[in-house]
Amino acid sequence: MTLTAKEIAAAKERVPLAFQAPLPVRLRRAALWAGFIGLFCYCLWAFDFSPERIWTGLGRLGTVLSFMFPPHVWDNWRDFSEVLNGLGETLAIAFLGTLLGAIVAFPLSFLGAKNINRFSLLRQTTRRGYDVIRAFETLILALIFIRAFGLGPLPGILAIAVSEIGTFAKLFSEAIENTSKKPVDGVKASGGSRLQQIRYAIAPQVNPVILSILLYNFESNVRSGTILGIVGAGGIGFLLSDRIAAYKWDEAWSIIFLIIAMVYLIDYLSGLIRQRIIGKWDGAK
Repeated sequence: MTLTAKEIAAAKERVPLAFQAPLPVRLRRAALWAGFIGLFCYCLWAFDFSPERIWTGLGRLGTVLSFMFPPHVWDNWRDFSEVLNGLGETLAIAFLGTLLGAIVAFPLSFLGAKNINRFSLLRQTTRRGYDVIRAFETLILALIFIRAFGLGPLPGILAIAVSEIGTFAKLFSEAIENTSKKPVDGVKASGGSRLQQIRYAIAPQVNPVILSILLYNFESNVRSGTILGIVGAGGIGFLLSDRIAAYKWDEAWSIIFLIIAMVYLIDYLSGLIRQRIIGKWDGAK
């Protein structure tokens, strides 16, 4: 039975309380909204937010941007090769950090997957380990490793690798848990061992997801590698920080443009790789 708009309006007039939320629910909603608005207003006050400050900051930002144009064009190979070397170093840091993190995280992800690891205590302990690793920001890890290993690309590689172990292990284990059980039952019915079930039933389902995660995080780590260079962990970030500190805004903008171009190129190539490999896997089904 379908009610018309007129019938609904007439019912609201007869029994208006039937179309309202109960009083406790309305009070909770009002309290939540009041708390949210109060927190928002407190943050604005605590952080000294004001239209005057925003307007002044925008004026200064416009001045900085004016220094960036026109962008600097390097007129000799010596200076330009230094920038290219920094870009290549950032790319290498991101690649090695992502690869090392994935190599360590892949076997750990099976310990955190419910359909692989039946021991609840071990599984939960492993998952909490993921959380502990992910609690450390990559920049903090880079500062720690710089104190241990000195300046250069090595602390950046280790910082990205350690950070990605927690992220990859969590994402990989969730992907493993979301696989279908039917292929596993098929391999099991044909007499396959536990390792064979993982190899021939679970791995083909989860490999495209893992590949997509790896490519996306590699692109993200290229950006992270830029930030790590600012604190001394190698890469183009050091050159960018040096140009900003020396007020060479035109060179800084040129370096930023090259970083954007590199990230865009990596994103484009990652899309092609995902499409080609995952497409082949879909066709093999």
